[in-house]
Amino acid sequence: MRRLLLAVCLSAGLGTGAFAQNAEIEANIAAQIQAFEADDFVTAFTFASPNIQRMFQSPENFGAMVRNGYPMVWRPADVRFLELREVAGMLWQKVMIVDGDGRVHILDYQMVQLENRWKINGVQLLGASDPAA
Repeated sequence: MRRLLLAVCLSAGLGTGAFAQNAEIEANIAAQIQAFEADDFVTAFTFASPNIQRMFQSPENFGAMVRNGYPMVWRPADVRFLELREVAGMLWQKVMIVDGDGRVHILDYQMVQLENRWKINGVQLLGASDPAA
């Protein structure tokens, strides 16, 4: 995970336009995952959009949802960023997460830009695969 964050941070300073936008989005998602790994739900909550914050009302509620509904995000073994794409005017970042049992999960993060900062506006679990298959 540290190598991933280092690569994202280094790439953030190298580009402009779409490349920089992509790097900023990846950095925000990676920082939220790092906060989850540290059980720092207060910090993780700051990466969520106002809509998500209103929905869960507190970092504790948000953390409980992630622990119970997205354990692969709470305790990933590996995180890889796939494509960033626009769908119906919204940006979606696809992320592959390998959990502690070696299962691969593909998640889609909806991103919104607010006050020149990217926020996570929702996450969809697209699928999981069995590494033994």
